[in-house]
Amino acid sequence: MITAHRQVSALGAEIRGVNLADELDDATFAQLNRLWLEHEVVFFRNQQLTPERHIAMSERFGDVETHVRTDCCRPDYPKIFVVSNIVENGKPIGAGDAGTRWHSDGCCIEKPSRGSMLYAKIVPTQDGVPIGDTLFSSMTRAYEALPPAMKERLRGLKAVNSYTKGYYRPVRAAKRPELTPEQMKKVPEIEVPVVRRHPYTGKPCLFVNETFTARIAGVTETESNELLDYLFGHVADPAFIYRHQWQVGDLLMWDNCATIHCAIADYLPQPRLMERTTIMGTASVHDSAAIVA
Repeated sequence: MITAHRQVSALGAEIRGVNLADELDDATFAQLNRLWLEHEVVFFRNQQLTPERHIAMSERFGDVETHVRTDCCRPDYPKIFVVSNIVENGKPIGAGDAGTRWHSDGCCIEKPSRGSMLYAKIVPTQDGVPIGDTLFSSMTRAYEALPPAMKERLRGLKAVNSYTKGYYRPVRAAKRPELTPEQMKKVPEIEVPVVRRHPYTGKPCLFVNETFTARIAGVTETESNELLDYLFGHVADPAFIYRHQWQVGDLLMWDNCATIHCAIADYLPQPRLMERTTIMGTASVHDSAAIVA
């Protein structure tokens, strides 16, 4: 029997009673989908997933993307993006500096990704306690908590999201390889609503983040900086945040419209290995019509 155990936070729930190594019947899948939409972040402990099952589980929710950084994808499994600081034969096996600032996956494309699934394979510890946690902030709760005057101020505003802004930011790990012209064509800057209506629940969500949002369109640089500084500080309020402490075998799903996330890189030089799939979105970022799930 499936049960959802809500975390003591604005979002997040542990799902029990499911072995993801098995095929899910339609009723179980429908229940998981409802719980994911309700809690925005859900996770499953003690899972043993092959790459094939990880991908198959993800594909129940939609098509799975191949990341623009193919150098960080798992060999023979281009739909699995490797998040790891491990170096083998002098070469990183994945993205060692991924996600260390607040961001949303796929926020720089016309149809932003629906969600991501991250599977924990190696989790660093300190004195027997897992480290390298990940923070998730609810962008629906953050919007709800805005003062009415700020909600009115944001109405109709657009932001410019830029993949290159996040890609070339200063990082602690080795310098990232230059994006090729072909890769650059896949990630042009895009204008997005500052407040987006969730394509499945219809709830309004803030849709900006400090990694990829470069500026507010149509306003002065001063006003843009003022608004973004306010919003970036607002969404980092602990009242909106769930902090996930990883265990080996965790499979965690997050909603890329309803949340942003941030990895805490407090474990170096210990090894950490995660594998991620990202579910493609089906709704344009400019489409405010709610979709019945």
